[in-house]
Amino acid sequence: MNDNINNMRYQQCLEEMYGLRRFGIVLGLDVISGMLENLGNPHRQFTCIHIAGTNGKGSIASALANILYHAGCTVGLYTSPHLLRFNERIRVNNAEISDSQVVDAFEAVQSAHHGSREATFFEYTTAMAFYAFNKAGVDWAIIETGMGGRLDATNIISPKIAIISNINMEHREYLGHTINAIAGEKAGIIKTDTPVITGARQKAAVAEIRETAKRCAAPFYRLGEHFRVRRRPSAGDFIYYGMNHVWPGMRTRLTGNYQVDNAAIVLAACELLKEAGTIDWTAVHKGLQTHQWPGRLEMIPAQPPILIDGAHNLMAARHLSAFLKQQMANRKITLVVGILDDKPYLSMLQSLLPACHRAILTRPRIERSLPAQTLFEAAGGLIRRREIVEDVAEAVSHACNTTDPEGLVCIAGSLYLVGEAKQALANLKIAG
Repeated sequence: MNDNINNMRYQQCLEEMYGLRRFGIVLGLDVISGMLENLGNPHRQFTCIHIAGTNGKGSIASALANILYHAGCTVGLYTSPHLLRFNERIRVNNAEISDSQVVDAFEAVQSAHHGSREATFFEYTTAMAFYAFNKAGVDWAIIETGMGGRLDATNIISPKIAIISNINMEHREYLGHTINAIAGEKAGIIKTDTPVITGARQKAAVAEIRETAKRCAAPFYRLGEHFRVRRRPSAGDFIYYGMNHVWPGMRTRLTGNYQVDNAAIVLAACELLKEAGTIDWTAVHKGLQTHQWPGRLEMIPAQPPILIDGAHNLMAARHLSAFLKQQMANRKITLVVGILDDKPYLSMLQSLLPACHRAILTRPRIERSLPAQTLFEAAGGLIRRREIVEDVAEAVSHACNTTDPEGLVCIAGSLYLVGEAKQALANLKIAG
């Protein structure tokens, strides 16, 4: 009976949180600041690494958390969105917090919020994460921004290292309409005397981040300038040339050429952590090599094989397209695709569809998803074989049942789509 009551309360908490979506996205730190102050400022009780950027934030964050875990630290990891369960957003030592911990954190935050404005979903979850991390006694917390940086709810922290993975055009209505403006918003996570590491490539973005670092007297380290990698495809590894170290024979289990760049950013942060005596070489090597992050070029062995990749914006779609053309050119690919309405869906389809044999257009349940009909019409001049299957689970099942065993089912376009697809595959008893 108690288990049933606890499960009901957990579901009730989730319903109340998801109901906060109607208040939309509100950037600013006043509400989160008040919530945390009423909770006793739990975010000041542990050491943080803060990560912003367009793509790769979750991969970088989870890799750093795994390395610190193998170094013997108690580690919190806060990322978004989740794929299957809300609890994935808040992890301690690589494990999702329990349902009862979600309820405890939600009730604590709910009691602590007395602001004039109703908190958003992301403000609630951020406060819950900091509360849960403090209660778990974490030594380190790896915190991924939700959107932007300067006014993101997570920017209440004072990190030891700030990371800006890369910059691309996204969330223009909130962050600005130029690379400079978006880079400036993301550079808002840089704090005084706090090292900043970036993989940004565009001159305008690099200049903006470098200038912010200069104003903050923050040491600045950039991929390709202060540290770099040399890939060794025949050996399946890469050499990391860092600020003060050269680490040969490095490997990441994550597939995709761009994941080596993400790994380089991770290793640059590890150099700083190693110099501070926080980690050692063994933790770096083991933590990177054993790191996993689902839903990013995740291959599921089945007949036909299934490739799952969020590919949730244009840059990610281009990365996936390159992978399909380079690694899967000999297979007839069925693409199951659903995209959110704030993404450049036509450009994303133009990147993805030329690599595919046919397309199944679908729609994740989140309210921001585009109608499948919109995608169907946009794909008209790009691929001949296309069809609409509105429900994601039905689209996945249909793709698996109608694709040749020697072909490939690729599921992409949104992390929300990936979450529903993974649940559908679990129901079909296909591992993933």
